Amino acid sequence: MSLQSELSAASWRKPAWIALLVAASVAFTLGFACATPLAAFAAVAAMTLARRDALSLIGLVWLANQTVGFGVLHYPWTAECLAWGAALGVIALLSVMGAELGAKRFIASNRLFASSAAFVFAFGVYEGLLFIASVTFQSGVEDYAPAIVGRIFAINAAAFIGLLAMNKIGASVGLAFEPGRQPVMAGRRG
Repeated sequence: MSLQSELSAASWRKPAWIALLVAASVAFTLGFACATPLAAFAAVAAMTLARRDALSLIGLVWLANQTVGFGVLHYPWTAECLAWGAALGVIALLSVMGAELGAKRFIASNRLFASSAAFVFAFGVYEGLLFIASVTFQSGVEDYAPAIVGRIFAINAAAFIGLLAMNKIGASVGLAFEPGRQPVMAGRRG
């Protein structure tokens, strides 16, 4: 394969992978509404894309979630709901950074452990910052009962596993990048 055709093949992979993940996020939003697994998407983004692309992806996932939420699921157009939407966007971006930090700490030893760390860090950042926002906005902390957080963790963990499986299939056909083999984990910034 010539360099030109290799570059051409590579140029469509990243946008196709991002589009596939955004489409998956729409399906999750329609299925789970307020429990869309943004931490799982943040971890997968950090594991499969360079930082700039990972942040762009989670921004697009958040935007798709909000568009479906307000446009299809009829989220209320209140100041509080809009503020929570904005907070979710910022928290999702910070969750990507947390996932990257977690993965980088362990990538040299084991990719599976690095993927797990990315997810745990993303989930910790996501839920921790949501809790702080709940206390700050005085919207109550009853949604942080262990059973509810456990359910949200299970949804995110299942989504993370599914997204990693989707990534594995995508990598096998040249669509996606294998976790730990893309620019963020290799130390380069995109």
